[in-house]
Amino acid sequence: MKKKTVNTRFLVELAVLIAIELLLEITGLGYIKTGFLSFTIMQVPVIVGAIVLGPLAGAILGTAFGLTSFWECFGKDPLGVVLLGARPFSTFILCVVPRLLMGLLCAYVFKALKGMKKTSLRCGISGICGALLNTVLFMSFLVALFGKVEPISNALATYGGNILKFIVLSVGVQGLLEAVICCIVGASVSYALLKFKK
Repeated sequence: MKKKTVNTRFLVELAVLIAIELLLEITGLGYIKTGFLSFTIMQVPVIVGAIVLGPLAGAILGTAFGLTSFWECFGKDPLGVVLLGARPFSTFILCVVPRLLMGLLCAYVFKALKGMKKTSLRCGISGICGALLNTVLFMSFLVALFGKVEPISNALATYGGNILKFIVLSVGVQGLLEAVICCIVGASVSYALLKFKK
């Protein structure tokens, strides 16, 4: 009976976090257009779920994040529209796989830090890692899958083919801002939920 109760609670908590992701997508708060790429806070519910509920939840929530990102490619995101027109399947992979991995790895980062005494610090580090993983994985997949497709090839050429320079100059400030938000919001919510569950 206790196991059934735990499973039900897990599903309810997971459903609430997925609903928050969908709400962020529907309201437009999840993706803020900044020109070449979108600034996003969609990883916050993923990070919270990964920390509080574990790797499985992180992977599921990351997948949900990725599916909303793929949905953006159907007319809502200019770059996504171009990529979808060039390589539809690669665009799906680009949108979903990095986000799935981000949620999964964020949970494992939190688990790996279990030796730390301060749970708040564990949550903060995991939140930062989640945001940075999202940025690094997405940009790596973008270059790997679309490095020879315009406008990505043109952008790479602008930076002399230097992939690291391309990533840092394209999303450096944006990635840092996302990391700060995930550290403050994601870590605070995660810490509060962990304390409540105890």
